[in-house]
Amino acid sequence: MKRKILALTAVIGLLLLTAGCGGGEKKAGDAKQEEKVLTVYSARSESLNNAVIPKFEKATGIKVNLVVAGTGEVVKRVNSEKANPLGDILWAADETMLSGSKDLFMEYVSKENDKMMDGFKNKHGVFTPAFADPTVLIVNNELKGNMKIDSFADLLNPDLKGKIAFGDPVNSSSAFQSLMAMLYANGKDGDPMSPEAWAYVEKFIANLNGKMANSSSQVYKGVAGGEYVVGLTWEDPAASLVKNGAKVAVVFPTEGAIFPGESVQIIKNCKHPENAKKFVDFMLSEEIQSAVGKELTVRPLRKGVQLAGYMTPIDKIKLAPKYDEAWVAAHKAEITKKFSEYLEKSM
Repeated sequence: MKRKILALTAVIGLLLLTAGCGGGEKKAGDAKQEEKVLTVYSARSESLNNAVIPKFEKATGIKVNLVVAGTGEVVKRVNSEKANPLGDILWAADETMLSGSKDLFMEYVSKENDKMMDGFKNKHGVFTPAFADPTVLIVNNELKGNMKIDSFADLLNPDLKGKIAFGDPVNSSSAFQSLMAMLYANGKDGDPMSPEAWAYVEKFIANLNGKMANSSSQVYKGVAGGEYVVGLTWEDPAASLVKNGAKVAVVFPTEGAIFPGESVQIIKNCKHPENAKKFVDFMLSEEIQSAVGKELTVRPLRKGVQLAGYMTPIDKIKLAPKYDEAWVAAHKAEITKKFSEYLEKSM
């Protein structure tokens, strides 16, 4: 009898142990328990999304649910869902645009990080630069006529009043970076907060004549469609239009452009963190960086990757000499507030 009791006790103990090991709830972050899905909130171009996501799905077997919207919209969505995240990845903007929302993202440094160019590594554990998309002017060749449009100074031409496409720097990362480029270009000794820098901004706003684009895409689409003569945007959509035969030109301002490292972030407390890590690693891989460099109009950031021949070589582009990414990130709220004040004053 004693042996039977001991045997029964052992069986019950084994059953309890088995239940404890395999019958409990799935733990967040347990790679073995994650279903093979990933939700990506993207503000990137259709061509870039299409270049990366199908290849990721094929390589990993992970199904991607893609949600595409403007930078401001996807960031607001992540913030509104922070108590119960529905997304796993935010693929939008850069560190300067997102620094004030750092608490929305988890820390992860890719195993590919040391393969990236020195100026475009994940430095603080959260923001992973994947591609670069410098600030440019997009010009409608047919509408500009004999006007010279190759600098920020040219945008103050009275003939361009009401014919300039520009987004809202508060919500649009491309508009914010364009604002920073013009501030650095016109500031005394390169100081973006100097009176001279903001005197230029005041004149620029006046030349907008109350017309502000509702989204980043409206800027380049409006110029290509003939609604505006010139717009301030990123290289990717503008160069893509040129590549596809649109009557527009990509112009790097003679005063200097800014090269933000467009980044990818893992949303804190997301439901599929291990899948998200694989996505970040894949974005920085030689396969994807090389494919994008050869086929698209954004700039890869991995060392040694070749750029397509139709892209402007980096040595032909003047960069804003005193641009300080860390300073801009720390002062973004102050800068956008000041711009909004100037905009309200003009109305």
